[in-house]
Amino acid sequence: MGKFFTSILPEHEAFIRKQHIFFVGSAPLKADGHVNLSPKGHDALRIFSPTEVAYLDLTGSGNETSAHLLENGRITFMFIALEGQPMILRLYGTGRVVLPGTDEWETLAPHFEMMPGARQIITAALHAVQTSCGYSVPYFSYEGDRETLRKWADTKGEEGLTAYRHEKNSISIDGLVTPIGRQY
Repeated sequence: MGKFFTSILPEHEAFIRKQHIFFVGSAPLKADGHVNLSPKGHDALRIFSPTEVAYLDLTGSGNETSAHLLENGRITFMFIALEGQPMILRLYGTGRVVLPGTDEWETLAPHFEMMPGARQIITAALHAVQTSCGYSVPYFSYEGDRETLRKWADTKGEEGLTAYRHEKNSISIDGLVTPIGRQY
């Protein structure tokens, strides 16, 4: 079952900062809804306090996390050691979406390197941190971040990204409206 903590300890923060990838999990309330698990890369995560984290969310083909957060707020982050000592670290919390053009965006955005395709910032107030062994996680070597999304977003341009988000990021696969969808 692992060990539980009420906040991110300094050793947890050091572990998180070494990771090149993390995963975000969320789910709708309805039992037959789709559980979502999304990998996140780049230098997108920020730890604001032992109980508050946020990440810069980039445009993608779906927007499930955003829809789930609007509906119920539940979010889990998972970090895994792919190098060094084995460990899995999970952050459990209540998340929300911050959209561009809001006062909160103006406060949070300077903490991130803005990348082409940035569509929202996901923040989370944490209520639990869990560590577990990670003994079965294989070793992998980090070679670098992919530039594919950045190039795709640059090619689309802001007008093209806005149209894409309207088409692909407004409603979840379970029919839940996202904060982006509320704008239209």
